[in-house]
Amino acid sequence: MSGDSVFVIGGGPAGLATAIAARLRGFEVQVADGAAPPVDKACGEGVMPDGVAAARALGLDLEPAGYPFRGIRFAAADAATPAVSADFPHGRGRGVRRTVLHRLMIERAASLGVQFRWGAAVTGLEGIRARWIVGADGSRSLVRRWAGLERSAHQSQRYGFRRHYRIAPWSEYMELYWGRRCQLYLTPVGPEEVCAVLISRDPRIRLDDALPEFPEVAARLRGAAGTGSERGGVTVSRRLDAVWRGNVALVGDASGSVDAVTGEGLCLLFQQAVALADAMAAGDLKSYGLAHRRIGRRPERMSALLLALDGRSSLRSGLRARALRAMAARPPLFRELLAAHVGERSTFDILINGLALGWQMLTL
Repeated sequence: MSGDSVFVIGGGPAGLATAIAARLRGFEVQVADGAAPPVDKACGEGVMPDGVAAARALGLDLEPAGYPFRGIRFAAADAATPAVSADFPHGRGRGVRRTVLHRLMIERAASLGVQFRWGAAVTGLEGIRARWIVGADGSRSLVRRWAGLERSAHQSQRYGFRRHYRIAPWSEYMELYWGRRCQLYLTPVGPEEVCAVLISRDPRIRLDDALPEFPEVAARLRGAAGTGSERGGVTVSRRLDAVWRGNVALVGDASGSVDAVTGEGLCLLFQQAVALADAMAAGDLKSYGLAHRRIGRRPERMSALLLALDGRSSLRSGLRARALRAMAARPPLFRELLAAHVGERSTFDILINGLALGWQMLTL
């Protein structure tokens, strides 16, 4: 490879997004991955409007590949607590099967001249002759360890399990149900298919175990055939002290992540890929480190807010019920929080609406 070259370790969405962004800036790019496509992963498969826009900046059109949803609906497992929904302020989200997204990204990268080495496991950084090396090898990144970037300021994990159901979507929203032990969120990914994901702190809970806690969902899915097997994974909240060293940079889950309940994983990696390509073109990875922290700030705050409602204790359960009732009583609050979630509001707006939500909860 030449002096203007990038070697990407990891051929999932993060690695492919970085490869695309780097090629758009004139780099010679190789992607190496020990697996062969399509690379699947347990994820919610929902892309928020800001993620759709970030994908478009890379030349990825998610419109024909996915199924639209207009906003978010929060609901409790018990029918006594009111549900609340809101539309996105601009645009629509898209539900996109992970394998469909992966194929779309491979085609885009190949059309730009990215070279692939599928089935080629990388065993170390020594001997890689490239100006820049990118670790896009997931939450258990070996590149992160090889580069000495393991140290993190914050880390926690939960467990997710995904299954697809052959059923027509019954809602125009991505739906998030809050239960006593877990959350269940459902994303329409096709005219006859819905993606269901369970997230909890207990690795033993599976979808079949959890569905009785959500009678509304269980009733809708009764008789619907599952398409494919249930797939599990770990969702990690992690903020690294640094995401680059020397000529090595991390992107996607390798560079830290927010809990999957935010639905922001794909948007984050698209934005990180663009920021990293800009930094490599400028010859300065320090600017990528700064941009990475800025990109992750809002999703980290939203993740902390949502996870404050998680848990089995009576205190958390009561807080969750109060929050849902407060948002149902004042729908503009939920609309503003959703607008903040997709980057349509400032940090100050987030603070003001958070205080308003807290006041509403106190006055119920």
